[in-house]
Amino acid sequence: MPPTLESIDLPLGPRIQGKVRDIWQLGSQRLIVTTDRQSAFDRVLGTIPYKGQILTAMAVWWFERTGDVIANHLISRPDPNTLLVRGAQVWPVEMVVRGYITGVTDTALWTNYAQGRRRIYGLDFPEGLHKNQRLPAPVITPTTKAQDGGHDAQISREEILAGGLVPPAIYAQMERASLGLFARGQELAAARGLILVDTKYEFGMAEGELLLVDELHTVDSSRYWEAASYAERLQAGEEPETFDKEFLRRWYVAQGYRGEGPPPPLPPELAERMSRLYRLALERLTGTPFQPDERPPEARIRENLRRAGLLA
Repeated sequence: MPPTLESIDLPLGPRIQGKVRDIWQLGSQRLIVTTDRQSAFDRVLGTIPYKGQILTAMAVWWFERTGDVIANHLISRPDPNTLLVRGAQVWPVEMVVRGYITGVTDTALWTNYAQGRRRIYGLDFPEGLHKNQRLPAPVITPTTKAQDGGHDAQISREEILAGGLVPPAIYAQMERASLGLFARGQELAAARGLILVDTKYEFGMAEGELLLVDELHTVDSSRYWEAASYAERLQAGEEPETFDKEFLRRWYVAQGYRGEGPPPPLPPELAERMSRLYRLALERLTGTPFQPDERPPEARIRENLRRAGLLA
Protein backbone atom coordinates (compact mmCIF):
# COMPACT_ATOMS: atom_id res chain seq x y z
CA MET A 1 0.00 0.00 0.00
CA PRO A 2 1.25 3.53 -0.73
CA PRO A 3 2.13 5.83 2.18
CA THR A 4 -0.86 7.51 3.76
CA LEU A 5 -1.19 10.85 5.54
CA GLU A 6 -2.36 10.17 9.08
CA SER A 7 -1.60 13.65 10.39
CA ILE A 8 0.64 16.64 9.80
CA ASP A 9 2.08 19.23 12.16
CA LEU A 10 2.80 22.58 10.51
CA PRO A 11 4.51 25.59 12.17
CA LEU A 12 1.41 27.75 11.76
CA GLY A 13 0.21 28.03 15.33
CA PRO A 14 -2.36 25.90 17.15
CA ARG A 15 -3.83 23.03 15.16
CA ILE A 16 -7.51 22.15 15.27
CA GLN A 17 -7.81 18.43 14.64
CA GLY A 18 -11.08 16.93 13.48
CA LYS A 19 -11.80 13.33 12.67
CA VAL A 20 -10.42 13.73 9.14
CA ARG A 21 -9.05 17.26 8.79
CA ASP A 22 -6.22 19.24 10.38
CA ILE A 23 -6.98 22.98 10.40
CA TRP A 24 -5.01 26.16 11.09
CA GLN A 25 -6.38 29.68 11.53
CA LEU A 26 -4.41 32.16 9.37
CA GLY A 27 -5.88 35.53 10.22
CA SER A 28 -9.21 35.78 8.39
CA GLN A 29 -8.45 32.59 6.48
CA ARG A 30 -8.09 28.92 7.33
CA LEU A 31 -5.81 26.24 6.00
CA ILE A 32 -7.46 22.82 5.82
CA VAL A 33 -5.42 19.65 5.28
CA THR A 34 -7.62 16.67 4.47
CA THR A 35 -5.74 13.63 5.75
CA ASP A 36 -6.23 9.97 4.82
CA ARG A 37 -7.86 9.21 8.18
CA GLN A 38 -11.06 7.20 7.88
CA SER A 39 -13.91 7.78 10.27
CA ALA A 40 -17.24 6.07 10.83
CA PHE A 41 -19.55 6.02 13.84
CA ASP A 42 -17.73 9.26 14.84
CA ARG A 43 -14.54 7.25 15.38
CA VAL A 44 -11.26 7.23 13.46
CA LEU A 45 -10.73 3.67 12.24
CA GLY A 46 -7.50 3.89 10.22
CA THR A 47 -6.22 5.41 6.97
CA ILE A 48 -7.21 5.00 3.31
CA PRO A 49 -4.70 5.47 0.47
CA TYR A 50 -5.26 8.71 -1.50
CA LYS A 51 -8.43 9.49 0.42
CA GLY A 52 -7.41 13.06 1.25
CA GLN A 53 -6.54 13.85 -2.36
CA ILE A 54 -9.81 12.36 -3.62
CA LEU A 55 -11.99 14.18 -1.08
CA THR A 56 -10.26 17.48 -1.76
CA ALA A 57 -10.65 17.14 -5.53
CA MET A 58 -14.30 16.14 -5.17
CA ALA A 59 -15.12 19.03 -2.82
CA VAL A 60 -13.54 21.56 -5.20
CA TRP A 61 -15.46 20.06 -8.15
CA TRP A 62 -18.74 20.52 -6.30
CA PHE A 63 -17.89 23.95 -4.88
CA GLU A 64 -17.27 25.18 -8.41
CA ARG A 65 -20.71 23.97 -9.54
CA THR A 66 -22.86 25.25 -6.69
CA GLY A 67 -21.71 28.83 -6.10
CA ASP A 68 -24.99 30.12 -7.56
CA VAL A 69 -26.94 28.24 -4.87
CA ILE A 70 -24.93 29.67 -1.95
CA ALA A 71 -21.48 31.17 -1.52
CA ASN A 72 -18.84 28.82 -0.14
CA HIS A 73 -15.58 29.29 1.70
CA LEU A 74 -13.16 28.10 -1.02
CA ILE A 75 -10.25 30.39 -1.94
CA SER A 76 -7.67 28.06 -3.50
CA ARG A 77 -6.19 24.57 -3.51
CA PRO A 78 -2.43 24.97 -2.91
CA ASP A 79 -1.85 21.19 -2.66
CA PRO A 80 -3.80 18.03 -3.58
CA ASN A 81 -4.66 17.51 0.12
CA THR A 82 -5.07 21.14 1.05
CA LEU A 83 -7.60 23.98 0.79
CA LEU A 84 -7.20 27.64 1.68
CA VAL A 85 -10.62 28.93 2.72
CA ARG A 86 -12.33 31.93 4.24
CA GLY A 87 -12.59 31.79 8.00
CA ALA A 88 -16.12 31.54 9.38
CA GLN A 89 -17.93 31.15 12.66
CA VAL A 90 -19.49 27.73 12.16
CA TRP A 91 -23.02 27.07 13.40
CA PRO A 92 -23.15 24.05 15.80
CA VAL A 93 -25.62 22.10 13.64
CA GLU A 94 -25.11 19.74 10.72
CA MET A 95 -27.85 19.91 8.10
CA VAL A 96 -28.39 16.33 6.98
CA VAL A 97 -30.57 15.97 3.87
CA ARG A 98 -31.99 12.57 3.02
CA GLY A 99 -33.69 11.51 -0.19
CA TYR A 100 -34.07 7.84 0.80
CA ILE A 101 -34.76 5.93 4.00
CA THR A 102 -31.63 3.91 4.70
CA GLY A 103 -28.57 3.61 6.94
CA VAL A 104 -27.20 1.54 9.82
CA THR A 105 -25.99 4.15 12.33
CA ASP A 106 -27.95 5.25 15.38
CA THR A 107 -28.86 8.55 13.69
CA ALA A 108 -29.93 6.92 10.39
CA LEU A 109 -33.57 7.15 9.35
CA TRP A 110 -33.91 3.43 8.73
CA THR A 111 -32.40 2.49 12.10
CA ASN A 112 -34.98 4.62 13.88
CA TYR A 113 -37.85 3.56 11.63
CA ALA A 114 -37.01 -0.14 12.00
CA GLN A 115 -37.13 0.31 15.79
CA GLY A 116 -40.76 1.40 15.47
CA ARG A 117 -40.41 5.17 15.59
CA ARG A 118 -42.64 7.11 13.21
CA ARG A 119 -41.80 10.61 14.43
CA ILE A 120 -38.09 11.13 13.80
CA TYR A 121 -36.20 14.44 13.91
CA GLY A 122 -39.55 16.13 14.50
CA LEU A 123 -40.91 14.71 11.23
CA ASP A 124 -43.75 12.21 10.78
CA PHE A 125 -43.19 9.14 8.59
CA PRO A 126 -45.97 6.82 7.35
CA GLU A 127 -46.32 3.11 7.91
CA GLY A 128 -45.16 0.66 5.27
CA LEU A 129 -41.82 2.13 4.23
CA HIS A 130 -39.08 -0.26 3.16
CA LYS A 131 -35.33 0.06 3.59
CA ASN A 132 -33.61 1.98 0.76
CA GLN A 133 -36.93 3.29 -0.56
CA ARG A 134 -37.01 6.78 -2.06
CA LEU A 135 -38.87 9.32 0.07
CA PRO A 136 -41.67 11.40 -1.52
CA ALA A 137 -39.44 14.46 -1.12
CA PRO A 138 -36.03 15.09 0.49
CA VAL A 139 -36.16 15.84 4.21
CA ILE A 140 -33.80 17.72 6.51
CA THR A 141 -32.83 15.76 9.61
CA PRO A 142 -30.35 17.94 11.52
CA THR A 143 -27.87 16.71 14.09
CA THR A 144 -25.70 18.41 16.65
CA LYS A 145 -21.98 18.52 15.87
CA ALA A 146 -20.09 15.97 17.95
CA GLN A 147 -17.57 17.43 20.39
CA ASP A 148 -14.51 15.81 21.99
CA GLY A 149 -15.04 12.35 20.54
CA GLY A 150 -18.77 12.25 21.19
CA HIS A 151 -21.50 11.20 18.81
CA ASP A 152 -23.70 13.39 16.63
CA ALA A 153 -27.16 13.53 18.18
CA GLN A 154 -30.62 13.87 16.68
CA ILE A 155 -32.26 17.25 17.02
CA SER A 156 -35.35 18.81 15.51
CA ARG A 157 -35.88 22.18 13.87
CA GLU A 158 -38.01 23.23 16.82
CA GLU A 159 -35.30 22.28 19.32
CA ILE A 160 -32.64 24.18 17.36
CA LEU A 161 -34.71 27.36 17.36
CA ALA A 162 -35.97 26.99 20.94
CA GLY A 163 -32.42 26.41 22.17
CA GLY A 164 -31.07 29.43 20.32
CA LEU A 165 -28.49 27.33 18.47
CA VAL A 166 -29.17 29.22 15.24
CA PRO A 167 -31.25 32.40 14.77
CA PRO A 168 -34.56 31.74 12.95
CA ALA A 169 -33.76 33.84 9.88
CA ILE A 170 -30.34 32.21 9.46
CA TYR A 171 -31.78 28.74 9.95
CA ALA A 172 -34.35 29.41 7.24
CA GLN A 173 -31.46 30.35 4.91
CA MET A 174 -29.67 27.14 5.85
CA GLU A 175 -32.77 25.10 5.05
CA ARG A 176 -33.22 26.72 1.63
CA ALA A 177 -29.53 26.34 0.79
CA SER A 178 -29.47 22.69 1.93
CA LEU A 179 -32.42 21.71 -0.25
CA GLY A 180 -31.03 23.70 -3.18
CA LEU A 181 -27.61 22.08 -2.88
CA PHE A 182 -29.15 18.63 -2.61
CA ALA A 183 -31.30 19.19 -5.70
CA ARG A 184 -28.22 20.31 -7.67
CA GLY A 185 -26.25 17.36 -6.34
CA GLN A 186 -28.92 14.85 -7.32
CA GLU A 187 -29.21 16.40 -10.77
CA LEU A 188 -25.50 16.28 -11.57
CA ALA A 189 -25.04 12.83 -10.02
CA ALA A 190 -27.96 11.43 -12.03
CA ALA A 191 -26.39 12.73 -15.24
CA ARG A 192 -23.44 10.47 -14.44
CA GLY A 193 -25.47 7.39 -13.53
CA LEU A 194 -25.28 7.89 -9.77
CA ILE A 195 -27.88 8.48 -7.06
CA LEU A 196 -27.02 11.03 -4.39
CA VAL A 197 -28.87 9.38 -1.52
CA ASP A 198 -28.11 11.67 1.41
CA THR A 199 -25.48 14.11 2.58
CA LYS A 200 -24.67 16.71 5.22
CA TYR A 201 -23.89 20.40 5.04
CA GLU A 202 -22.23 22.78 7.45
CA PHE A 203 -22.63 26.55 7.43
CA GLY A 204 -20.88 29.50 9.01
CA MET A 205 -20.90 33.28 9.07
CA ALA A 206 -18.15 35.50 7.65
CA GLU A 207 -18.57 39.28 7.62
CA GLY A 208 -22.33 38.91 7.97
CA GLU A 209 -22.62 36.45 5.07
CA LEU A 210 -23.82 32.86 5.34
CA LEU A 211 -21.27 30.51 3.80
CA LEU A 212 -21.19 26.81 2.99
CA VAL A 213 -18.12 25.44 4.80
CA ASP A 214 -16.30 22.16 5.39
CA GLU A 215 -16.82 19.77 2.45
CA LEU A 216 -19.48 19.24 -0.21
CA HIS A 217 -20.96 16.03 -1.63
CA THR A 218 -17.80 14.03 -1.05
CA VAL A 219 -17.87 10.27 -0.61
CA ASP A 220 -17.05 10.85 3.06
CA SER A 221 -20.05 13.07 3.79
CA SER A 222 -22.49 11.64 1.25
CA ARG A 223 -24.00 8.36 0.17
CA TYR A 224 -23.90 7.44 -3.53
CA TRP A 225 -25.59 4.45 -5.19
CA GLU A 226 -25.32 2.96 -8.66
CA ALA A 227 -28.45 4.13 -10.51
CA ALA A 228 -28.54 1.35 -13.12
CA SER A 229 -28.99 -1.48 -10.61
CA TYR A 230 -30.95 0.33 -7.89
CA ALA A 231 -34.50 -0.67 -8.86
CA GLU A 232 -33.64 -4.33 -9.44
CA ARG A 233 -31.78 -4.62 -6.13
CA LEU A 234 -34.56 -2.85 -4.24
CA GLN A 235 -37.12 -5.25 -5.68
CA ALA A 236 -34.94 -8.22 -4.70
CA GLY A 237 -34.42 -6.91 -1.18
CA GLU A 238 -30.69 -6.50 -1.79
CA GLU A 239 -28.49 -3.61 -0.70
CA PRO A 240 -27.70 -1.06 -3.44
CA GLU A 241 -24.28 -0.89 -5.04
CA THR A 242 -22.53 1.82 -3.07
CA PHE A 243 -19.56 4.12 -3.70
CA ASP A 244 -19.19 5.42 -0.18
CA LYS A 245 -18.25 4.15 3.28
CA GLU A 246 -21.58 2.43 3.91
CA PHE A 247 -20.12 -1.00 3.13
CA LEU A 248 -17.47 -0.28 5.76
CA ARG A 249 -20.18 0.58 8.30
CA ARG A 250 -21.94 -2.68 7.42
CA TRP A 251 -18.72 -4.63 8.01
CA TYR A 252 -18.28 -3.06 11.46
CA VAL A 253 -21.92 -3.66 12.36
CA ALA A 254 -21.46 -7.32 11.34
CA GLN A 255 -18.58 -7.46 13.85
CA GLY A 256 -20.94 -6.13 16.52
CA TYR A 257 -19.50 -2.60 16.56
CA ARG A 258 -21.72 0.49 16.40
CA GLY A 259 -19.42 3.14 17.80
CA GLU A 260 -19.09 2.29 21.47
CA GLY A 261 -15.67 1.49 22.87
CA PRO A 262 -12.48 0.81 20.88
CA PRO A 263 -13.24 -0.17 17.25
CA PRO A 264 -11.80 -3.29 15.62
CA PRO A 265 -8.73 -2.54 13.45
CA LEU A 266 -9.47 -1.55 9.85
CA PRO A 267 -8.44 -4.54 7.69
CA PRO A 268 -5.99 -3.61 4.86
CA GLU A 269 -8.22 -5.24 2.25
CA LEU A 270 -11.14 -3.01 3.29
CA ALA A 271 -8.88 0.06 3.16
CA GLU A 272 -7.80 -0.86 -0.38
CA ARG A 273 -11.39 -1.48 -1.46
CA MET A 274 -12.47 1.89 -0.08
CA SER A 275 -9.64 3.61 -1.94
CA ARG A 276 -10.78 2.00 -5.20
CA LEU A 277 -14.42 2.94 -4.62
CA TYR A 278 -13.57 6.53 -3.71
CA ARG A 279 -11.41 6.82 -6.80
CA LEU A 280 -14.14 5.38 -9.02
CA ALA A 281 -16.73 7.78 -7.60
CA LEU A 282 -14.50 10.78 -8.34
CA GLU A 283 -13.85 9.59 -11.88
CA ARG A 284 -17.54 8.93 -12.50
CA LEU A 285 -18.53 12.39 -11.31
CA THR A 286 -15.82 14.40 -13.02
CA GLY A 287 -15.33 12.28 -16.14
CA THR A 288 -11.57 12.63 -15.62
CA PRO A 289 -9.08 9.91 -14.62
CA PHE A 290 -7.70 10.38 -11.12
CA GLN A 291 -3.94 10.85 -11.17
CA PRO A 292 -2.68 10.85 -7.58
CA ASP A 293 0.42 12.70 -6.53
CA GLU A 294 2.65 9.82 -5.42
CA ARG A 295 5.24 11.90 -3.59
CA PRO A 296 5.56 11.46 0.20
CA PRO A 297 2.58 13.51 1.35
CA GLU A 298 3.99 15.49 4.27
CA ALA A 299 7.09 16.71 2.41
CA ARG A 300 5.00 17.52 -0.66
CA ILE A 301 2.46 19.53 1.36
CA ARG A 302 5.19 21.57 3.02
CA GLU A 303 6.85 22.32 -0.32
CA ASN A 304 3.57 23.35 -1.97
CA LEU A 305 2.64 25.59 0.96
CA ARG A 306 6.05 27.28 0.73
CA ARG A 307 5.50 27.90 -2.98
CA ALA A 308 2.08 29.40 -2.19
CA GLY A 309 3.65 31.72 0.35
CA LEU A 310 1.79 30.11 3.23
CA LEU A 311 4.81 28.56 4.91
CA ALA A 312 8.24 30.04 5.51
